[in-house]
Amino acid sequence: MDDAVEQRIHDLEAKLTFQDDTLQTLNDALVEQQSRIDHLHATLKWLLERARQQGFDELEPSDDLPPPHY
Repeated sequence: MDDAVEQRIHDLEAKLTFQDDTLQTLNDALVEQQSRIDHLHATLKWLLERARQQGFDELEPSDDLPPPHY
């Protein structure tokens, strides 16, 4: 085989290896972020339930109350 062809094959293999590593790194980061999102979602759900148990049924601001700057 021609040396130029062998070099191109080697370069392509190196690029493929780098891309595989990059994809794995990105996938690991995505899995970690999703885990954190799931944890935050569960925490928020728990906090909302606790607030309702404490009597905070209306968690959204009421339209009939004046804004805080009045």
